[in-house]
This record gives sequence, C-alpha cells and structure tokens, in this order.
Amino acid sequence: MKTLKFKTNIKCGGCIATVTPHLDAVAGLDSWTVDTTAPEKVLTVSGNADALTEEVINTLKKAGYDAELI
Repeated sequence: MKTLKFKTNIKCGGCIATVTPHLDAVAGLDSWTVDTTAPEKVLTVSGNADALTEEVINTLKKAGYDAELI
C-alpha cells in the first residue's frame, strides 16, 4: 500500500463535499483525508494502484481542483 501527500486548493467542507464522489470512485484508492487547517491544504491518500499519483491528480482536475505531489 502506498501513502501519498498532495498540496491542493481544497479549502473547506464544501470543497470536500464536491471532491468526495470523485475520489471515492478512484479504483485502488482505499482512503483519503484533507487537512484544511494546513497552509498547503494537504490531501493524504492510501491505496494500491500503480498509477495512484496520476489518478488522484487527474480526478481532482476533473472536479475543478489542483493537486501537486509533495
């Protein structure tokens, strides 16, 4: 299992509600959380997919958000 962290522009509960169905649909993604109190709005994901980094970045982009691996 991989654990990855991303800098995002997910800044509030409304943003989390928007991305939830998108991230929940990512194959191989077991869990995810967003720390909206951190300056970089850190999204932490855990999963088994080989292309998990690209999947998360592309999924957030489709939902209207940015993500950068940190």
